[in-house]
Amino acid sequence: MNPLPSWPRAALTVLLAALAVLLLVPDRLAPGGRHAGGRAVPAPDPEPLPGVPSGFFTGSDEAGVRRIAGVQAWLGGAALSVGHTYLPGDRWSNIEGHAALFGPWARWKAERPGRLFVLNVPLLDRSEEGLADAEVRAGLRRGAAGAFDGHFRVLGERLVEHGLGDAVLVLGWEMNGTTYSHRCGPDPTAWKAYWRRVVEVLRGVPGQRFRFDFTPSRGLDAVAWPRCYPGDDVVDIIGMDAYDQPAGLSFEEQVTEEYGLEHHVRFAAAHGKPVSYPEWGLFRNGDNPLYVRGMLDWFAAHRPVYQTVTDYCPHGVWGCADNPESARIVRRALGVPSGRS
Repeated sequence: MNPLPSWPRAALTVLLAALAVLLLVPDRLAPGGRHAGGRAVPAPDPEPLPGVPSGFFTGSDEAGVRRIAGVQAWLGGAALSVGHTYLPGDRWSNIEGHAALFGPWARWKAERPGRLFVLNVPLLDRSEEGLADAEVRAGLRRGAAGAFDGHFRVLGERLVEHGLGDAVLVLGWEMNGTTYSHRCGPDPTAWKAYWRRVVEVLRGVPGQRFRFDFTPSRGLDAVAWPRCYPGDDVVDIIGMDAYDQPAGLSFEEQVTEEYGLEHHVRFAAAHGKPVSYPEWGLFRNGDNPLYVRGMLDWFAAHRPVYQTVTDYCPHGVWGCADNPESARIVRRALGVPSGRS
C-alpha cells in the first residue's frame, strides 16, 4: 500500500531539490558576517585614527630615523608624529646618552612642530645579561640610595642640550617580567624607591620638561605590575607593551585577562593618568589582522598619549613582508585616503 498519493510526492521532490540548491549557493551569510547583497563580508576595517599621535620603531640609529620617511611614504604620505628609541643598557656610559644617538632624533624633532620624542631608559647596566635576583636586588637598593644619580643627571643634561628636554621617558620598562636587569620582582619596595629617586634627579635638571611613563608588559608576568607602581606624584603616563602573545590567545582574551588591556585602562583612570602603548605588534600568532584591528580600535576608544608599532620581524607590518593582511589593516587606519590599499 502506497502511503502517499502521487501528487504530494512530486511536490516534496521539488521542495527538496530547491533546498539543495540553496545549500549549495556559495557566499551565504556566515557566522560573524553581515548581509550585503547576498555576500558575507568580514568585520569592517577600523576607522582612520585621527588625533592619536603615532609612530613606528624602525631602529635606534641614524638609519632608523631615516626609515621613518619610508614608512610615511608607505602610508600614502601620512605624517608620523612620534619618534621612539632606546638607550643601550649594556654600560652606564651608554645609559647616559651621547650625541651620535640624540643628534639625529633632535634634527627629526626640530623639522616639524608638535613632534614627540619617546626614549626608553634602562635603570641598571648589563640590562640583558640575565643577572641573578640577588644581583638585581643589590643594584636596585644601591640605586634607591643614590649610587647612580650622576648617570641620570648627565642623561637629563644631554637631552636638554639637544633640544629634547620635553621627551617622554619610559623608565625601566617591562619591569614585571624577567628580560631586563631593571626588573621589579626581586625587590618591589626598592624598585619603587629607585624609580622615585631617578625622577627626582631628572626633574632637577635645569630646562627639563620631561614626562615619565610607567610601562609594564601586558598580563601577569613574573610579578603583578601594580605592585611596582611608584606613585602618582612621580608618574605622568601609564603605558603598556602589548604584543600578540601567547599563541592561541585571542584579542578579546588579551583585553580581559588578569592585568590585561582592560585592567590597564581602569588602573590608569583610577590614578588620574592617561595611557600609552610604547610597544605593540604581531608575535606568536602570525599574520593576525583580527589582533591588529582590535588594537587600533582600542586606541580609537581610549585615546592614548601615543602609540608606537614595533616594526621589524616578526612584529612589524612595514618592515616585515610576512604580515600582508595585518599591513593592509594598519595602512587603512593610519594612512591618508590616497595611500589606502
